[in-house]
Amino acid sequence: MDLVTFLVLTLSSLILLSLWTQRSGRGRLPPGPTPFPIIGNFLQIDVKNFSQSLTNFSKTYGPVFTLYLGSRPIVVLHGYEAVKEALIDHGEEFSGRGNVPMSEKINNGLGITFSSGKCWKETRRFTLTTLRNLGMGKRNIEDRVQEEAQCLVEELRKTKGSPCDPTFILSCAPCNVICSIIFQDRFDYKDKDFLMLMEKLNENIKILSSPWLQAELATPEL
Repeated sequence: MDLVTFLVLTLSSLILLSLWTQRSGRGRLPPGPTPFPIIGNFLQIDVKNFSQSLTNFSKTYGPVFTLYLGSRPIVVLHGYEAVKEALIDHGEEFSGRGNVPMSEKINNGLGITFSSGKCWKETRRFTLTTLRNLGMGKRNIEDRVQEEAQCLVEELRKTKGSPCDPTFILSCAPCNVICSIIFQDRFDYKDKDFLMLMEKLNENIKILSSPWLQAELATPEL
């Protein structure tokens, strides 16, 4: 068998497998645009204006529809009413999370962000109880916020009205409030440990915001 024949057979098999997978799952999913084999709906999405693409799909298929990012189906809830109905009115049914193999391997299914099922509910309940014991929702939290607001104002005054990017300074303030709750002390904005913490948080946010990981997180259980 020559190389060209092998490649043709392999590509044909992948296309047939993709078609079979999509058809077997679409019957249990909300309606949506017809996906292409392997690439899904990528050619029907404006990557430069993704939100507008979702709005256009919702006008055709309703506030709940299915998109395929590659061969992975993604159920989209578009609009306030659809999100409220799912996450508030039927919060218990929609409290589950999809499986993310990478995080499960690293965290062994533990933690708050990527855990699921009974483990996630117990961890979340314990975390909320601990935060309340530390003062979440109480008067002293308001005092910490006001203290940090004053520090933020002083930091902005140091710019003396010159043009600057306030993104970093503004992100330091809520992070410092959380640190003051957990560690009972705030950090100076130039503290090395604090800067390292901010750097790691920003790296994690960039990773979590990547399109492919978003697709993994949003993939429903079939």
